[in-house]
Amino acid sequence: MPEPAAAPAALSGDRRASAEERLGTVGVAHREVGRNEAEAANLAWWDADADDYQAAHGGFLGDADFVWCPEGVREEDARLLGDVRGKRVLEVGCGQAACSRWLASAGAEPVATDLSGGMLRHAREGNARTGATVPLVQANAERLPFAAASFDIACSAFGALPFVPSLETVFGEVRRVLRPGAPWVFSVTHPMRWIFPDDPGPQGLTATQPYFDRTPYVEVDDDGTATYVEYHRTLGDYVRALAAAGFALEDLVEPEWPPGHTRTWGQWSPLRGRLFPGTAIFRTRRD
Repeated sequence: MPEPAAAPAALSGDRRASAEERLGTVGVAHREVGRNEAEAANLAWWDADADDYQAAHGGFLGDADFVWCPEGVREEDARLLGDVRGKRVLEVGCGQAACSRWLASAGAEPVATDLSGGMLRHAREGNARTGATVPLVQANAERLPFAAASFDIACSAFGALPFVPSLETVFGEVRRVLRPGAPWVFSVTHPMRWIFPDDPGPQGLTATQPYFDRTPYVEVDDDGTATYVEYHRTLGDYVRALAAAGFALEDLVEPEWPPGHTRTWGQWSPLRGRLFPGTAIFRTRRD
């Protein structure tokens, strides 16, 4: 599960300073970003941050566990994908591929994709530690290198979707590679979080950013070149993009903060989690 980031406030302390230093990040902008610049920025970001990300979150995510979100919703309990036994499953934006390794242990035939070679290096190491043989493919979610109707299920736990310019393109690609009637389930930062500062404490409880402002959040270097890009969509944007691509929305899960869960992850915290949702999980089905 790649690191979820959210509201455009300041550089997030949870996303490591070492990556910012390597990339020369000096500030934040709000401006339009095209496909090529966004892909280059986020490829560089996740490659630079992969080691620190794994060190910070690998224990929580596990080597072979399917964790949907910082609230700790697990596929083993939620069963949002249904029966995966014998099913060919595509994971989009796999990070270190713990979700795909869990799917393999549950009897599925997963294929894990990610844009970042750095993240896929950790995925290979996870395969080696567990003895899993999950295929790993470096790919942009807007250009999936698979044949049409070649998967029974597709899923993504905070992978790829916040970092691509076009939801419609990704959803169209996912639809293309899925068989008719197949589920497509994905989790993202809850869109309402965009209006709050990216802060797990009391300062993160005051709205500062318009919900309807879709201008991308961009971190930049001295030349103004993007080093990190994230796109905001409203709930309605997701629903309309899904419908346009041929997916029916079956459920929208907004996990409550579980009692006794004390972990802070970026802007996710018990304080904020008790008041409003941090994650949206869309369960949809291809036509």
